[in-house]
Amino acid sequence: MSSTTVGDGMVALALSAGIVSYLYFRHQGRQKKLDIIHQERLAAMERGIPLPEFPLEPDGARRSTEAPVIPILGMVLFTLSIGAMISLYLLLPAASHSFWVAPLPFAFLGGGFIAFHFLLAKVGH
Repeated sequence: MSSTTVGDGMVALALSAGIVSYLYFRHQGRQKKLDIIHQERLAAMERGIPLPEFPLEPDGARRSTEAPVIPILGMVLFTLSIGAMISLYLLLPAASHSFWVAPLPFAFLGGGFIAFHFLLAKVGH
C-alpha cells in the first residue's frame, strides 16, 4: 500500500500549477512587448522614419557563458546530499539504517558537476 496522502497530491498539483502559470505569464509579457514594438515600427514606417533593428532580448538579459552555474549546483547537490545522509544515519531507527544511502545518487551527481567544471577548465586553458 502506498504511503502518500491526498495532501501530497495537492502539493504536487499546486507546484505544477505554479510552474505552468509562471511560464504562461512570462510568455504573455514577452508577447505583449513584441506587439508594442510591432505597432511602433508600423507607425514609423507609415511616417517614413527609418528604425534600426533591435534584438528581441537586451544584451543585459542574456546569460554570460562564464557563469559559474555548474560548480555552484554541484556544491549544493553534494553538500545537501552528504548532510541528508548523515542526518538519516543518525536519526533513523536501527531497523531502517539501510536507507541512509538514499541521497547517494545526488552526491555523485554533485561530484560529477564539480569534476566536469574542473575538467572543462583544464581543457579550455
